[in-house]
Amino acid sequence: MAKKWVYLFTEGNTEMKNLLGGKGANLAEMTNLGLPVPQGFTITTEACTQYYEDGEKINDEIMGQIMEYIEKMEEIAGKKFGDKENPLLVSVRSGARASMPGMMDTILNLGLNEEVVEVLAAKSSNPRWAWDCYRRFIQMFSDVVMEVGKKFFEELIDRVKKEKGITEDVDLTADDLKKLAYLFREEYKVKIGKDFPDDPKTQLMEAVKAVFRSWDNPRANVYRRDNDIPYSWGTAVNVQMMVFGNLGETSGTGVAFTRNPATGEKHLMGEFLMNAQGEDVVAGVRTPRKIDQLKEVMPEAYNKFVEICGKLEDHYRDMQDMEFTIEDTKLYMLQTRNGKRTAKAALTIACDLVDEGMISEEKAVKMIDPRNLDTLLHPQFDSEALKNTEPIGKALAASPGAACGKVVFNADDAKCWHEKGEKVILVRLETSPEDIEGMKAAQGILTVRGGMTSHAAVVARGMGTCCVSGCSEISMDEDNKTFTLAGKEFHEGDWLSLDGSTGKIYDGVLPTMDATIVGEFGRIMAWADKYRRLKVRTNADTPADAKKARELGAEGIGLCRTEHMFFEGDRIDAFREMICSDTVEEREAALEKILPVQQGDFEKLYEALEGNPVTIRFLDPPLHEFVPTDEEDIKKLADAQGKTVAQIKNIINSLHEFNPMMGHRGCRLTVTYPEIARMQTKAVIRAAINVQKAHEDWNVCPEIMIPLICDEKELKFVKNIVVETADAEIAAAGSNLKYEVGTMIEIPRAALMADDIAKDAEFFCFGTNDLTQMTYGFSRDDAGKFLNAYYNTKIFENDPFTKLDQIGVGKLMETAIKLGKSVRPDMHIGICGEHGGDPSSVEFCHKIGLDYVSCSPFRVPIAKLAAAQAALANK
Repeated sequence: MAKKWVYLFTEGNTEMKNLLGGKGANLAEMTNLGLPVPQGFTITTEACTQYYEDGEKINDEIMGQIMEYIEKMEEIAGKKFGDKENPLLVSVRSGARASMPGMMDTILNLGLNEEVVEVLAAKSSNPRWAWDCYRRFIQMFSDVVMEVGKKFFEELIDRVKKEKGITEDVDLTADDLKKLAYLFREEYKVKIGKDFPDDPKTQLMEAVKAVFRSWDNPRANVYRRDNDIPYSWGTAVNVQMMVFGNLGETSGTGVAFTRNPATGEKHLMGEFLMNAQGEDVVAGVRTPRKIDQLKEVMPEAYNKFVEICGKLEDHYRDMQDMEFTIEDTKLYMLQTRNGKRTAKAALTIACDLVDEGMISEEKAVKMIDPRNLDTLLHPQFDSEALKNTEPIGKALAASPGAACGKVVFNADDAKCWHEKGEKVILVRLETSPEDIEGMKAAQGILTVRGGMTSHAAVVARGMGTCCVSGCSEISMDEDNKTFTLAGKEFHEGDWLSLDGSTGKIYDGVLPTMDATIVGEFGRIMAWADKYRRLKVRTNADTPADAKKARELGAEGIGLCRTEHMFFEGDRIDAFREMICSDTVEEREAALEKILPVQQGDFEKLYEALEGNPVTIRFLDPPLHEFVPTDEEDIKKLADAQGKTVAQIKNIINSLHEFNPMMGHRGCRLTVTYPEIARMQTKAVIRAAINVQKAHEDWNVCPEIMIPLICDEKELKFVKNIVVETADAEIAAAGSNLKYEVGTMIEIPRAALMADDIAKDAEFFCFGTNDLTQMTYGFSRDDAGKFLNAYYNTKIFENDPFTKLDQIGVGKLMETAIKLGKSVRPDMHIGICGEHGGDPSSVEFCHKIGLDYVSCSPFRVPIAKLAAAQAALANK
């Protein structure tokens, strides 16, 4: 039996979204509910997938079914395609299973040709309407199907209006529109080289192909990547009888929401236009009127619409976004879907629906997109100011929030200006750990290079600082402290505004508003806590980060990067002294200067976490990241060490790494310089003993994490140093403090040898940033150079550094869990790469049985909500 590729609206329902797409499934459901829906049919998402498999062709079987369903549609309508007496006109619209507003294409008034339009003009009492439909159809078909730009047609419209001395499209007469239709046909022939097609069936098949093609257009591909919509889903095509809102002043069209999508407030909100087609409302060509004014213009249609709105919201138990048309006073429903909303509105609507008895707490938790919570936690630009300001550039929205400040070009200047009370934007080619103090001092960070998981992006998200990364349009001149963007040269001290939520860059100062966490936020988080299994920790290196994360619900620290602590104050001088030392004794003397301040940092972290677990990763980056680069700093170090500048430069040159990602870093530093691990162990244990004494009701149990392990012997060597030092400290203090030593799984070999490594590791934590780099074999900071080419060729659908690769990296994780737990069944295992705050990655972590995810402080609520949704989805 042949496969079914096409369904009448009467044959579908809302449960068939995967096959019929969201729009088709909802048109079928509204038909089932007895609502006034212009009838038609849906060509399935599977037909779209088949179209691409067949080399962008519609095969004979699918073509045959479409022709069969045209006849069924003609029967339902009592009209025929291309008929001179009673012609059938249709709209052709896309409809993926996930809503992608504005991303794909629509064609209205299909079925018109020169003969049909003359018939409609003659038969109707409104010839203007007939010619308006025809010129619109030529314009949309040319644009969508044949890819002739809209601007050519807009120029022709403007020319005719200018000749007539009018400013509004609605003032064009039937003769004007007839003239435009013929001008449009001529333009089509000039651009395409052949006549505009007159056969309605040819028009339809070309339109269907165009909608299938639009699934693969650049804006749809970007939208899918941003919203985790797989390319393999495809789009359905909906062919629907036309109803006409442009028949005259008793006709109109509009869009409405059952609740306010910006605030969540429960009242009907929308806009309409009389004597218009749907595109006019959203195109902004004419100023629409508020929906409640329809009550005065057409009370019967308005009352019917309000009744249908109530029915749809009750049926779907969610806010609805609807399109409607009124044809000669009769109301028709063209679409309904769960409406897009702001994060604030999402929380309000979810809580209100629970209070109204419409949905359960579980449904409320499931209906909120975790990613949208980000916008609630950071300052935002004033929306009115944004409307009136054009951005000068756009790059990656690496860390949300809004920032205004004076441009500075290095971390020292950022810190110095900040101390004088100035607000600054740090603009760098790229950032490094050495820039940490400047990054902390800045309102926002703008980089020329680097992706979503570059150093700038990761650290900025951790600090809750606005960051826009990878703006390759910038021409940078760091030596002269200038950069050029959009033709303007910016100098140190010039004002700049960044929107880390959109990646847009603005010249000058834009006013900001503090983000507000509304009361419903706490309710939703409490419900999420009730249903999730995964714990959520934070990646935090400072007491301020830890405190913020705790406020946002973090249940521990999953990753404290100790290297960031070495850049505070005078510590960098002591650490550089250690690097440049000639003997173990000299190194120990330098480290002794850092010990008390590092201990103090750990005490503050334990205090901030109030007895919750704290995982501290020992020193990880290669030593070259800590050495000075400026002549002045090199001389200062030489003087402090009693060495010549040349000797210091030789030491710095000797630290050069050909491949720092795989170089002298992580546990390899401890194997070479055991004294570093001894100092860090003393700081961790002494801090824990002090805090435990001060808070006897807390259970302070430090988790010491050894990075970059690839072998059991390697871990055993480092662990022995840690245990020997820690046990001596505990014994000397007369304490009974407990601690754990575990490792970061970030090298594929470690995942494959996890059973051996688990003999010495008391816990595992996946460092998925490095595990992804090493599994794929490319650097996350350089991947931006070729990822777009990989997206365009469909090799990749997503950036594996922002969305966990569940097939490859995920398989290594599953292997490590299985092997590790076979040796140590009670070991706890988590993840602390950037993926810990990505909802789809959190769901995967739930499925494979991790105990916790750890993420940047401002992503803690996102991870908690995603963890609850994962638990509910996998009940």
